[in-house]
Amino acid sequence: MIALVSGEVAVRRGDHVVVSCGGVGYRLGVSAETLSHVPRIGEPVTLFTYLIVREDALTLMGFATEEERDLFLLLIGVQGVGPKMALAVLSGGPPRELLAAVAASDTARLVAVPGIGKRTAERIIVELKTKIPDVQDAVTATSLTPDDPRALARDGLVGLGFAPTEIDKLLEGAAGDTPEALITHALKVSRR
Repeated sequence: MIALVSGEVAVRRGDHVVVSCGGVGYRLGVSAETLSHVPRIGEPVTLFTYLIVREDALTLMGFATEEERDLFLLLIGVQGVGPKMALAVLSGGPPRELLAAVAASDTARLVAVPGIGKRTAERIIVELKTKIPDVQDAVTATSLTPDDPRALARDGLVGLGFAPTEIDKLLEGAAGDTPEALITHALKVSRR
């Protein structure tokens, strides 16, 4: 899977951007929220991605943050919500506000999104409410600074196949100021 695309903005439209990387232009479907974070044409940009594989197409979606990508993945897991509708929901505001609306069972917030009816909004709330703690873990992890050793160690452990909830337990009580020390501690704890 393509996890992120980093390059120069070549095209910037209402529902997609094209990022030029090494002579190849990647078309990424984006939400209005992500588009608001994309710089002008010719400027450097990094977007997190998700590749949708269909029988007749490969579609790359782009996100300004991992938090937004995680919420997108949860949304497309809801019955009746496809990638386009998920992007429409994400266009309704920052992921934290959308998560707060789900947690508060605020159907009015979701119904305000074009294409989302009352039944779909209720289904999204019912299906996502049980999954919100997983998203909150991701929100906490991505809100740290990129140079934060815990965030880097967490990313490394995810790359090694550990689940986010498991990583929190493995890093509990870890004393280290480098990602390497934290990962070493986590690996020792996991062997017990």
